Amino acid sequence: MPDVVEHHGVPVLVCDADGASISTVQDALDHLIGAAFHAAEVVAVPAPRLDDRFFDLSTGFAGEILQKFANYRLRLVVVGDIGRHLAASSALPDLVREANRGQDIWFLPDLDALRERLAPDGTGRKAG
Repeated sequence: MPDVVEHHGVPVLVCDADGASISTVQDALDHLIGAAFHAAEVVAVPAPRLDDRFFDLSTGFAGEILQKFANYRLRLVVVGDIGRHLAASSALPDLVREANRGQDIWFLPDLDALRERLAPDGTGRKAG
């Protein structure tokens, strides 16, 4: 069962590395968005929980998942080493770089990096 923790006033749903694989959009709705919807603003998902298709942008799977998070006004953080996926793709490094510049989707190495990113002096606070 995922835990909701608070980092700098932001509720974060921290998903367990041993949880269900996210291999369909419905999995994301059931196991991530549904679990976070009333309790968290940010969902931190261990990278291994995401099906490899998420990291192959040509499948469109990542786009579908990211759109669902946007529709529900939740932020997604993919936590962990995605080096093998980055090495296998020409487009993924660009997505990761652009996402990490924004406010709603981040690819971070660990939960400590997420905590830092959510700090008031970090770049992760939403305006307003």
